[in-house]
Amino acid sequence: MSNSLTPPSDNVFNHFIFTPLDTLLAEHQADNSEARVLALFHRCVAEVPAYRKFLQSRGVNPAEITSFAAFRELPLMGKADYMQAYPLPERCLGGSLRGADRVAVSSGSTGQPTFWPRSVAYELDVALRFEQVFHDSFRAHEHSTLAVVCFALGNWVGGLYTTSCCWHLANKGYPLMVATPGNNKAEIFRVVRELAPHFEQTVLLGYPPFVKDVIDAGIAEGIDWTRFNPKLVFAGEVFSEEWRSLMGQRIGSVSPCFDSASLYGTADGGVLGNETPLSIAIRRWLAEHPVAARSLFGESRLPTLVQYDPASRFFEMHEGTLVVSGENSVPLVRYHIADKGGVIAYDEMWDFLKGQGVASPGELGLDNEESLRHLPFVYVFGRADFTVSYYGANIYPENVTVGLEQPGIIEWTSGKFVLETRETEDGDKFLHIAVELLPGIEPNDAMGPVIAASIRAQLLRLNSEFANYTPVERQLPQISLRSFADVEYFPLGVKHRYTRR
Repeated sequence: MSNSLTPPSDNVFNHFIFTPLDTLLAEHQADNSEARVLALFHRCVAEVPAYRKFLQSRGVNPAEITSFAAFRELPLMGKADYMQAYPLPERCLGGSLRGADRVAVSSGSTGQPTFWPRSVAYELDVALRFEQVFHDSFRAHEHSTLAVVCFALGNWVGGLYTTSCCWHLANKGYPLMVATPGNNKAEIFRVVRELAPHFEQTVLLGYPPFVKDVIDAGIAEGIDWTRFNPKLVFAGEVFSEEWRSLMGQRIGSVSPCFDSASLYGTADGGVLGNETPLSIAIRRWLAEHPVAARSLFGESRLPTLVQYDPASRFFEMHEGTLVVSGENSVPLVRYHIADKGGVIAYDEMWDFLKGQGVASPGELGLDNEESLRHLPFVYVFGRADFTVSYYGANIYPENVTVGLEQPGIIEWTSGKFVLETRETEDGDKFLHIAVELLPGIEPNDAMGPVIAASIRAQLLRLNSEFANYTPVERQLPQISLRSFADVEYFPLGVKHRYTRR
């Protein structure tokens, strides 16, 4: 694979379809990712009108960007100052939507959608991430597989993107059938009961809390998941290794590093990285060694840890957050995705582990002969802004504010609140909102339900992701009423934060 960037063609499809995974990844690793991302920059200067204007507004002369060191000095593009500042066609390659044949939508903080056009050919890099999971973890090239897409269907990125990538794998020759019930549990159960017995394994793909809901509700309805050799693919949220183990127990998993995998993806960049047996094994070891985890990540909480392909999505760090570059219909050049996290080279990771006394994959519970992907790691704590992720939907404080500003409620509350997701002892997630009452207002039993209903109504109205991703029975938040200047949630003299993780 050369460093030059050429428009997608039938040759790209044929190369993906007829080239084994090992060869594709070897080609990418042989590529010079720094030279490739520099070539992407120059292509965007030539072909993306918005990017030329963006650079001009910041006094950048593109002709001076001739090295990777110079590339790293380029201004970061963001959603507000780039994606929302220039017309959509001008952000596309060629300055037109004609090169794109599909579109995904993500919700903004005010409910104003952001559209992400792309070409089906650009899905192949993402399909490669799915192929890593289905090949390396699930051995789906050797076993007949039913893939059940449990992400919401529609314009949102998860469902149709996942479906399309799985179809690419089936077209490549994987013995794979793709079913698309979406986030409709009754349809999921009908698909599983009717089709799963005809396959050697069944893969459920969805947001972690919804997949848990499906598994738990299925058990309640008499589905014996262990009969179907289930595998799980997650995206959208960070979860604990204890939660993974809980899910494994409920589906009869005996190989936690191979029976599930999480994808790190965004609407703007597609799937940016994926868990591998190695990354899961490392994360599970770190979960049992919190001092080592804090030394590696700098925090006591455990982030999602995935491996990524720098020839496909090129990561950098900026002040503790992630920056990504990648070719797409709307190409990203040093795009600040506002996720808190970092990058660790493959050898750097092993140097760290060896320093902790872990000298081989066998000491992580993996077969020493297991083929390891020598790809770098990226870790993600979640959004660095004030959003809360719930069933894969980004919940914004601005949406909650509107719910508190309704007549009959605004007379009770100060407008301050704390939004967070919590988890029951059984591992079920729910949305919790602590609401500050005005001075002199005493709580009563009628207030909480009224506030909860108002916030839910505004979330459904303003946030299409919440409306379409979150199961109806999980949409009503739990409200706790707090007195004015409550020490735990609303201390005086401290800058208030509207979210808590």
